[in-house]
Amino acid sequence: MTDGSTRRTMLTTGASALAVCCVGCGSNNGSSSSSSASASAAESAPASASAPGGKALAQTSQIPEGGGMIFKDQKVVVTQPTKGEFKAFSAICTHEGCTVAQVADGTIDCPCHGSRFHIADGSVAHGPATRPLPAESITVSGNSITLA
Repeated sequence: MTDGSTRRTMLTTGASALAVCCVGCGSNNGSSSSSSASASAAESAPASASAPGGKALAQTSQIPEGGGMIFKDQKVVVTQPTKGEFKAFSAICTHEGCTVAQVADGTIDCPCHGSRFHIADGSVAHGPATRPLPAESITVSGNSITLA
């Protein structure tokens, strides 16, 4: 009987630890612990970036060619796949709903399970996600990029 209760205790303790770990991972989705240029660039975006639709997100010069910038408050990522071409996608991974953490090497990367999405069209470059990031509407006027 002692073996059974010890085993049950271990299983319960293990399950509790796993639940705490999963909750901890989920609460880190909005953190800025990434060392990527996209995370630090988003933090230096104009103050108006915190306002929804119609407000300036960034200057075109802030979005690196072949890369992008994540705007966590607006849950959007803006990319520049080729010079002068700007795209925007949801910053919420289609796999488990985590917020993407960086834009690097031509992909938008999710830290939770390793999904990566192409910066040009939001399509899946590497799973486990099976659906692309939904496109978001932006307007580029002069040097300003605004969320439509």
